[in-house]
Parts: sequence; C-alpha cells; structure tokens
Amino acid sequence: MSSLFTPCQLGPVTLRNRFIRSAAFENMCHNNTPSQELHDYHVSVAHGGVGMTTVAYCAVDLSGVSFDGQLYVREEALPGLKKLTDAIHAEGAKAGIQLGHCGNMPLFYPCHCMPVSASNGFNLYSPTIHRRLRVDEIKQLVKKFGEAVDFCREAGFDCVEIHAGHAYLLSQFISRRTNHRHDEYGGSFENRVRFLNEVLDEVMKHAGNDMAVVVKTNMWDACRGGSDIEEGLRVAREILKHHVHGIVLSGGTVSASPMRILGGAMPIKTLAHYMPMKSFWWLKAALLCGGGALMIPTVPFKELYFMEQAKLFQKELKDELGDTKLIYVGGVQSGDNCQTIMDEGFELFQIAHVLIKDPDFVNHVQANPHYHAGCGRSNYCVGRMYTLDMKCHECVERDGEKIPACLKKEIAHLEANAKKSMAENKQD
Repeated sequence: MSSLFTPCQLGPVTLRNRFIRSAAFENMCHNNTPSQELHDYHVSVAHGGVGMTTVAYCAVDLSGVSFDGQLYVREEALPGLKKLTDAIHAEGAKAGIQLGHCGNMPLFYPCHCMPVSASNGFNLYSPTIHRRLRVDEIKQLVKKFGEAVDFCREAGFDCVEIHAGHAYLLSQFISRRTNHRHDEYGGSFENRVRFLNEVLDEVMKHAGNDMAVVVKTNMWDACRGGSDIEEGLRVAREILKHHVHGIVLSGGTVSASPMRILGGAMPIKTLAHYMPMKSFWWLKAALLCGGGALMIPTVPFKELYFMEQAKLFQKELKDELGDTKLIYVGGVQSGDNCQTIMDEGFELFQIAHVLIKDPDFVNHVQANPHYHAGCGRSNYCVGRMYTLDMKCHECVERDGEKIPACLKKEIAHLEANAKKSMAENKQD
C-alpha cells in the first residue's frame, strides 16, 4: 500500500489517509446558513475517500462576513452543521472547518457595518472604506476566536483551521502593507504579530485535548509592500510557539495577488457574467472594459506551484517543528503529484480544484496511482463562486445549466494556455 493511504496523526485526530480537502470557498451557505447543497458536496468528498474535508470560510463574527453565502458563528447554523459532520463521519472521514475574519474585504451589506482592519483605509478590491479596530475591539475578537472553537466542537468538528493568510484580518495586522498602527499592535514585527499570538493562545486554550488546530499562513504575500519569505518564516516560527498541530503553507493575497493563491488566469468574462449588475455594476464595467488583466494578473499555471517555497520552509523549520506537521497545498492534479508531495517529506496535503470536478479523486488514485483528474484549470469555478456557487463547468453542463458560448470560448482558451504552461514546466 502506498503511504498515501496510511493513517496519519494530526494532534489528537487520526486521519485515515493523507488527503485533506482544502477550505476553498463554496458559497453554499445561503443567508449565512448551511444548505443542502453544502451538505451534499462535503459528504460526496468524504465518500470519495479524503481523510478530512474542510468547510470554508466561517467568520467568527458577523463583521467578518464577505458574502451572503458565507457562514459565521451563530446558533442558527448549529443544526445544519451537526447534520453535516455526522454525515461526514458516517463516511469514515474527519470534519474540519476554517475560522477567520475577512477584515477589510466585505461591502457593508453582508457584514452590516463599516468593514474593519488594522488601519483606516480604502480597499480597491471590494471597493470599500474601512476603519481601524480599537484595542478593546481586538480583545473582543480574540475572545470570539476562542468561543468559535467551542461552537465548532458542539457542531461535531474534529479540527479548526485558523486563517492567518491571504490578506484577511489576521494577515492585515501582520503585513506592513496594511498595518500602519502606532500602538502595541503596529510598527515592529513583534507588535504586528501580537493579534495573531493572542488569537492562537485563546484558540489552543479552547481546543484542549480533543480538537486539532491547523493554521493557514502565507509563506510570502507576492505583492508590492507585502511580507517576503524571510518575514513569512518569522511568522511561521511564531505560530510554532503555540504547538499547533499543523501549518498550511500558502501564499498570495486575495486583494493584490489572487492568482498566486490559485494559479493560472482569472476567467474575466466568466467573473463579469455572473456578477449581478445591481450590486457590482462598477466592477463589472471595469472588467468588461479591459481592466481585468491589470486588476488580476495571470500567474502561469504549473503543477505543485508552491513546492519550491514549501521545501524551503521545511528545511528552515525542521529543527523547530516538534509534532507540528507542515501541510502542502497548491497545484495538485494527479496521483503522481500526491506521491511527489509525500516523497518530498510532507505527511499531509490539501487539495481543492480537483475535488470540485471529481469528488471521487482520492478513490480513483487508490485504484490507479497515476490517475489524473483532468482539471483544465480554467478557474471557471472561481469566476462563478463569488456570486453563485463553486462548480466546475463540466458539472454545470452535466446538471443541465447552459453556459453561454462566449464563456465556453474563454474556458477553452484558458485551458489551452494552462495545458501549454504545464507542458513547458515539465520540460524544464
């Protein structure tokens, strides 16, 4: 048996294999409540063989919600989440959930308040004006992260993943690009990671001996003024001080370098097509008038696109890890990719794109170690998930939904480019 399919310990939780469904945003929690669609998707992934599936993105407070289809911690969500975790467990998988706060990303209407961040400013990505969090508000949010862990335990989750990357709130405090404070939460590195350290202290206290804790962090921000690799290593070392059970090694920011997170190109026509004119007319117009390529630059796709940086982190942190596992994420397309990750010394890894098209990916790899999911990396799923739901274009058409001819043309073009890029990288 391949080591891919041997059990692995993640803190107090034993996973049946090394595959974790990454916390990719589903947009399946209509009116901020778990839907049958969310339930069916995660159960299908569990049935498909993963060791753990991770529900995304649950805000610890309403102020951290970016979309109506996003969860936040509240009693009304408990019954649906408990039903979901019971069903995941019945399939033999563990259930994880990502906790975080979007910070300056939301518009007013989803979070029902002025968006907050480390500092006052304007977020062009939303776009929206945001205000600086007061110290007492920071302390309240720290407490809410701890309470959120208790909420997740009650809902039946085995693991919480704290999102400290991608330019969401915790990352907004860490980065000099977004943190311009002059108090104990700004300026020096020690001050900029204070909020993160306080959150992790609280999370670990509430996690106790029965909840696994994973932290998603940026190896680097991949944008001007953001954190570089050196600072990313310093952040990882701060995280390790809390004896968390796993660290997910990611990179990029949703506001300035989103395709570093995802790889490839954003399907601009698809993104604009699914945006409702009433809510996003300004962004839709900008995208369709040729601004999309400037706003969201392409990053040529290659398989395992974070491997170089992840191996560096592995090398630099090897003597400090203890029982903490470094979890690889990024660009998994095949069983061969999965085995490469294991051969490079990563005991666990996260996958997302391939499970959107093929929830049975893990079972297919177990049957055929060289199985390739055939994900074309057009990122159509990303283009629609912010306003509709997360779905592969092949699944959409299979379910009888019509895709306009102009979008089909874009998909074909982007998949051809991704295929060419992957072939060139393999030659190198």
